[in-house]
Amino acid sequence: MITTQRSPTGGGGGGSQSPRSPSSQPPFLSVSVTDPAKMGNGVQAYISYKVITKTNLPEYQGSEKIVIRRYTDFVWLCDRLFEKYKGIFIPPLPEKSTVEKFRFSAEFIEMRRQALDTFVNRIALHHELQQSEDLRTFLQADEQTMERARSQDTGIFKKKPSDLMSIFRGVQSKVTDVVLGKEKPVEESNSEYDKFKKYIFELEDHLAEAQKHAYRLVKRHRELGQSLADFGKAIKLLGACEGDALGTAFSELGAKSEMLSIKLQREAHHLLMNFEEPLKDYVRAVQSIKGTITERANAFRQQCELTETIKLKEIDLNKMRLIRSEKMLDAEHEYEELKVAGQEATRRFETIVKLMNEEIVRFQDQKTQDMGRAFHEFAKGQARLANAIADAWRSLIPKLDSLSVS
Repeated sequence: MITTQRSPTGGGGGGSQSPRSPSSQPPFLSVSVTDPAKMGNGVQAYISYKVITKTNLPEYQGSEKIVIRRYTDFVWLCDRLFEKYKGIFIPPLPEKSTVEKFRFSAEFIEMRRQALDTFVNRIALHHELQQSEDLRTFLQADEQTMERARSQDTGIFKKKPSDLMSIFRGVQSKVTDVVLGKEKPVEESNSEYDKFKKYIFELEDHLAEAQKHAYRLVKRHRELGQSLADFGKAIKLLGACEGDALGTAFSELGAKSEMLSIKLQREAHHLLMNFEEPLKDYVRAVQSIKGTITERANAFRQQCELTETIKLKEIDLNKMRLIRSEKMLDAEHEYEELKVAGQEATRRFETIVKLMNEEIVRFQDQKTQDMGRAFHEFAKGQARLANAIADAWRSLIPKLDSLSVS
């Protein structure tokens, strides 16, 4: 659970004031994803989550709201935000597992819950996304309303209206040439932005490599833990065959091995949740940024194509004026529509550029914090485990020494 404050204003306030009172505390929005539960059976089974919202923002219905959501509801929210907030890096969702034996395992469900909690809180903390009407629907609507909203086609899945497609008929052949490789695609020329794109693609590769090795570390901890457990059982059985000091020493050795096995398994889980998963989450975050980069490239091409179309249409219109063509009025009307569309395309591209410049700074700051926390947890866990292992074996040395001397 993360709390976001929208404003530094507000006072301490007495306990008798309403939590909705603006003078009692600064505006806040607190969200937590809890209590995963399996619903249904067979192929229709899914996991539901309790989403708890606490807030004093006036646009919300009451100070606390609890709703039940499933993974597809989170997907709906992500898609809606990606559609409406071009230029903003939309927080990533965890992947959807299709493997039955993993999909309902306790560990997978907890990883999914944690990732969904992170997803919705990143939205709640974002100064633009937290104002989304879709976020309020997601956090407040009853299950029937949410299901209706989810079942409706969102804009990214709708077909473009035919009247909008007519805007581009002047450049259709040009676009076809680009698709067929006959002409190089129109690309934005910006050295700083090119550096950022190069950085993002390299970051994805390096994060994926680090996450792969983090996975191997988790696996190694688990395998070593299982080996110690098996070794401990075998040594305790061996100790039961012996008598006196030797049997006692073997029994203690077996007990220490089993105790360390439990510590290794716990550390493996800690490593998974607090190191490997954050790395995997940032791989997804970078992939989401690449989606925004694609949207910016599309907006730039659309702007350029419309500019070219307007120039061609203006040439055609001037020719019609010279010959006083009877189609001139229709051509003038279409020309004005194209100019409006061109202005809108320019505004859309400039908005994306402005938002992305802000998002790049925010992403770098957030990444520094999140990666610093993940590597701190990694180092702290490894130190804790190493100390436990050293202490356990060290405590046995005096007894084993006495056996070897005698």
